[in-house]
Amino acid sequence: MSRAQAESVIKNIIREIAQECTGKGHAVSETLVAFMVKAVVLDPRNLFNVDRTLTKQDVRKLVELCVDKLLDQGSPSVDTIKMQVYFDMNYTSRREFIEEHQRVLQSRLVPVSREITDSRVKTREDLEGLYRKIVSYVLLRSGLGSSTDITTVREATAALQSVFPQSELGTFMSLIKKDKEQQLNDLSMIVTGIRLFNKDSRKGGEGIDDLPAILNEAIPSTSKDIEWELELSQSLAWQYTSCLERLLDPEVETRECIVPLDMLKQALYNVRQHEAFLKVILADVILCAKQVETLQTELATRMKLLRVTVHSKTAVPTAQVFPHFTALAKFWSGLQDEMVLLSILSNIMENLQPFLAAQSQLFPDGQLEDILGLEIKKYEQRMKESSENRIDPYEIKTQEWLLPETTANFDKLPLQYNGICGYTLVKKDGLLLPGNPSIGVLKHREKYYVFSSKEAALRFGSKPDEYIAHVAEKAKQSPELIQLLQLHQQFACVTPYPEMQSGERLLVKPITKCDSSTQTDTHLLETNIVKSYEWNEWELRRKAIKLANLRSKVTHSMQTNLSHMRRDNVTQTYHLKDVACQSKRDGSSNVPKPQVYLAGLRGGKTKTTHMIKTNLTRSVSE
Repeated sequence: MSRAQAESVIKNIIREIAQECTGKGHAVSETLVAFMVKAVVLDPRNLFNVDRTLTKQDVRKLVELCVDKLLDQGSPSVDTIKMQVYFDMNYTSRREFIEEHQRVLQSRLVPVSREITDSRVKTREDLEGLYRKIVSYVLLRSGLGSSTDITTVREATAALQSVFPQSELGTFMSLIKKDKEQQLNDLSMIVTGIRLFNKDSRKGGEGIDDLPAILNEAIPSTSKDIEWELELSQSLAWQYTSCLERLLDPEVETRECIVPLDMLKQALYNVRQHEAFLKVILADVILCAKQVETLQTELATRMKLLRVTVHSKTAVPTAQVFPHFTALAKFWSGLQDEMVLLSILSNIMENLQPFLAAQSQLFPDGQLEDILGLEIKKYEQRMKESSENRIDPYEIKTQEWLLPETTANFDKLPLQYNGICGYTLVKKDGLLLPGNPSIGVLKHREKYYVFSSKEAALRFGSKPDEYIAHVAEKAKQSPELIQLLQLHQQFACVTPYPEMQSGERLLVKPITKCDSSTQTDTHLLETNIVKSYEWNEWELRRKAIKLANLRSKVTHSMQTNLSHMRRDNVTQTYHLKDVACQSKRDGSSNVPKPQVYLAGLRGGKTKTTHMIKTNLTRSVSE
């Protein structure tokens, strides 16, 4: 079976499963179905052999298993998988959220912008209609008030006329389309800044909400709601953890639990996944709060500068105020983005709640408390108890151990299994216990592992590869652990057998190798060659003389009483010799110094140069 044929088979299976679920009254997304197919095939208990092409019976069995799991309303495992799929499909990074919001806003503005840029006016009525469209575009882009409110439209029109009178529409129409769009954007920013300034000065601002005050109230409220939900999930997770510890410990006598252990583990995975997602959302809300605080500070500072600029002045140059108006619009737009982001995060948090329904109905009121009694160990207590017994790196010299006092950026290490102890997961049959980095972090094959106790660390460190393989097997039986423990790299494809041939399999592995070539850049940095550079001093002098154009200049010098003593003088003397000699009479002669005068070197009004050479040297006989 080729790769294209295998993909076609997979799509047909997914489509058939989705249709059967829809026929039974439960609509499911293809993404959820694809994840469930992968989970069912990975589970070794289902006995799917992917070394051969699936028969019709195998496909039918796969479809029935997936449909049964997807329709199981009382399974916390299915709820966790649905929660993970929902979060993956609806959550993205902060930057992508804001970029998507900007794309949606731009798509709404495209029709109005096209009407303005493509307009061909001929009459005065057409010009007035075009001007009204520009006002509507400014209001839509700024988001400050409704374009159907008369007071808001009048205020925006007055602000636009102050910077772009209707008489300039002729010049606007003569521009090319790209320049028209740029001018529309610039006008929108300036008008938005003017309206914000008018609102701050209490001279307008009709229809503009007090966005900073709304954010200052919404952010703490949203953060408080998330923290409350997070505290509930964490409390429930520690109750499930303590209950599982008692039920799995043969030395501790407990009351009989009506809930099977497997169901209890699925409930623990469910609340742990909910806790992990809430932490991600809470971190974004905290970052949103910091960004809002920065934007409000910059907005207030810019508003103060603008007030100082226009204070008691009847007219201010546009070059001074327009940058302030544009900056106000940008800061306000940033606050609007934060408001949209906060709303999205709040919606995601609320939509996670239905995925906790199955585990919340496992125990009747009070039964979980009866099993546990009053003893529930929480995170702080467990960390305090385990921190007392730390790893000594010399106990296992074959492994590399990292300790807080010997490792820089210790708290930023990318811990495997999302900080869960892998040894406890294997030995306690799927129990999730958070590791304590203070005990010591094991570095194995460039990955970092934490443990819940020193004993767990020593045992895992003695056979790390074996325990890593056991963790992967546990994840195959409970597919929700793949995302909860962040095992995506180990399960990049559903094929569990690396020795399989590519001819016959259910899902084909992705291509990870290809022929490629690279080329080293000759100049890594952009060249910046100055063509006019010259290193030769005499060449520079020649260029200077050429620029001076001495043929049309007069050279003269002057020395004054104040400057003649400032000359650079050098005198060389010889010490007198205290010697004497007897010689004949000395004689000397003085030869006249040659003096030649050249006239006409600078030329004149004529194009040709006529030089005259005059010899002024005195005769020797004189």
